[in-house]
Amino acid sequence: MRRRRARLLCSLLLTVVAGAGTAASSASASPASPWSARSFSASAQDAAAATPTPLDRVVPAPASVRPATGSYAIRPDTRVRVSGSDGSARSARRVGDYLARVLRPSTGFALPVTARSGDDGIRLRLTPKAAGVRALGEEGYRLQVTGRAITLTARGSAGLFHGVQTLRQLLPASVERTTRQPGPWRVSGGTITDVPRYAWRGAMLDVSRHFFGVDQVKRYIDQLALYKINKLHLHLSDDQGWRIAIDSWPNLARHGGSTQVGGGPGGYYTKDDYREIVAYAASRELTVVPEIDMPGHTNAALASYAELNCDGVAPPLYTGTEVGFSSLCVPKEVTYDFVDDVIRELAALTPGPYLHIGGDEAHSTSHEDYVAFMDRVQPVVAKYGKTAVGWHQLTGAHPAKGSIAQYWGTDGSEKEVADAAKAGTRLILSPANRAYLDMKYNADTPLGQNWAGYVEAKQSYDWDPGTYIKDAPASSVLGVEAPLWSETLQTSPQIEYMAFPRLPGIAELGWSPASAHDWDDYKVRVAAQGPRWDAMRIAYYHSPQIPWPNG
Repeated sequence: MRRRRARLLCSLLLTVVAGAGTAASSASASPASPWSARSFSASAQDAAAATPTPLDRVVPAPASVRPATGSYAIRPDTRVRVSGSDGSARSARRVGDYLARVLRPSTGFALPVTARSGDDGIRLRLTPKAAGVRALGEEGYRLQVTGRAITLTARGSAGLFHGVQTLRQLLPASVERTTRQPGPWRVSGGTITDVPRYAWRGAMLDVSRHFFGVDQVKRYIDQLALYKINKLHLHLSDDQGWRIAIDSWPNLARHGGSTQVGGGPGGYYTKDDYREIVAYAASRELTVVPEIDMPGHTNAALASYAELNCDGVAPPLYTGTEVGFSSLCVPKEVTYDFVDDVIRELAALTPGPYLHIGGDEAHSTSHEDYVAFMDRVQPVVAKYGKTAVGWHQLTGAHPAKGSIAQYWGTDGSEKEVADAAKAGTRLILSPANRAYLDMKYNADTPLGQNWAGYVEAKQSYDWDPGTYIKDAPASSVLGVEAPLWSETLQTSPQIEYMAFPRLPGIAELGWSPASAHDWDDYKVRVAAQGPRWDAMRIAYYHSPQIPWPNG
């Protein structure tokens, strides 16, 4: 089972992490904690900032790099010049303002953002119809660096924003600090032309097992954006907690959201909270994909409304970690009133085109009932203008035209998944023994689980999404996603410890061309991210597989 639990181990881990509390994103763990952030003193890499980072040393690896001699230095008089055609000037300004906010604290420079044209400074250009730019698509960009200017060109705001993330990595790691640093702020000369391999590059955060507040989610969004992740999948409901307010069924959040694993206080997002998350994600070019898991993983809903149970009796709230014991009552019509109301309200809150309906580990639902349920629920999603996404068990039913299946198996051998892909179902790849960020790194990892094995940085990176599902056409792969389940996690430093350094590797699999896939090269590039994570106070795992600076 995907989320099989060792109950004793979980209890011990919860005891360990209890001291960290449920801190907001700005809190850091105790210095003695193995998942606390490392020292934030200036590193040797910052001292050597006079040597600019080569253009091909970033993560994810760019599609094309042409180095040139020379470099550009950001100076006190540097301006951020923004321009856009076809009504895109406002989007260019938004990205320019974002870049200036990132750079001002550490450089100490004013970096005014202006629409005045000029051949110097940092120039951000949105030119949707310009010759040579259309080929970049909505997310690609071109970064040109000369001694006179840095010029970033894109067709869409997402491309411009992704290009800014590359520019950040080309500057010294100390640029991420929130206090003034000495510099210099030099960027290597040359041209990067970059487009993503896959359209879906996602990360899932489970807020059901343990609840994470708005600020904690925003912190994770900022970390995802640095590596060009473009989907935030929020797992909003499960046996242990319901995390989104639904006006037509208020007890879902009020009662179903009142606890979590281990019996803590839980919590839920008001509709305004959720809108705030969605808007913040959009400002970082991420689309929120909400998930309501069903027909299994529904104890929080069943405990909130007795009529959703076949026997009409509400079970108690659940704070353990077992799976597969709950199910909505498939034959009852009230079940579909419930589903329609929840999907209608959630779809209205969600501007993105996707809505995830779960569908995994429905062990208490017969196969016949499971198929009947999915046959009725997928059209409801379509009725409210969304594309249905489900875990790959959906392929054992009747995937609707256009539906997407998210694979979480461990060897890619499931025939029904390949058959569905051949029939047109698109796939998101999240193999548990590669992409699940909650798997332990090794036997000594103080957090996480190991039902899919131990997953170190190399194993997480070293696989090809295009060939992973046996007999599935490569064209069926929509992209990759890195899920993070939260049975053992309660704080932002604990999220970061499990996500880094594995998350950037999954991001690279989603963005970079297959020809760039090389562990020996990647491990050196991701090692150079360590000082940057120090500067950003990211509490990462110091994997022995990666040659971190200064050991």
